[in-house]
Amino acid sequence: MDKIDLKRQLKHLYQPSAKTIAEVDVPAFNFLMIDGAGNPNTSQDYKDAVEALFSVAYSIKFALKKGGRMDYAVMPLEGLWWADDMAAFQRDEKQHWLWTMMIMQPQGVCAQDVESAITSLQKKSLASLSKLRFETFHEGRCAQLLHVGPFADEGPAIERLHAFIGERSALRGKHHEIYLSDIRRAAPEKWKTIIRQPMQ
Repeated sequence: MDKIDLKRQLKHLYQPSAKTIAEVDVPAFNFLMIDGAGNPNTSQDYKDAVEALFSVAYSIKFALKKGGRMDYAVMPLEGLWWADDMAAFQRDEKQHWLWTMMIMQPQGVCAQDVESAITSLQKKSLASLSKLRFETFHEGRCAQLLHVGPFADEGPAIERLHAFIGERSALRGKHHEIYLSDIRRAAPEKWKTIIRQPMQ
């Protein structure tokens, strides 16, 4: 059984350049998702959401591999970010941020696989397990680039991205980040984050 590497198969979406902004068309994918609010650096809800997402994602992966259906690399954590008052971002008022954290699933994963994984994890008492949903997300036309460094230093990259879009179209949808690095192990100056913004 060959191991599927979706990041490699979807290289144009998951391996962008840090130098050049790329315009991409993102098709519909299925995701495990959990919604929440608050500062991701201090919120227990955020930590609980990430723990639940990865627990379910790996439970599905191991079950499908054991069942001989497929073997694949678990995809990275992704986040959609917004606020009721978008000025909360300019003011860096993280306590007012809203988010959807999510992990993309391969095409062969179905709702029953997700339900089975959730059931198998009930005994672990994961705080956000009941909030998890399995949903299709179609982003469409977007611009993106790779940011290397701490999250707090993303500002100039986001400004470049918004300027690129402003010259061609207009912003729409939610600010999207894809976290390629394990921040528990990598030094902040080496963190790799894809910054993606939907455009009209």
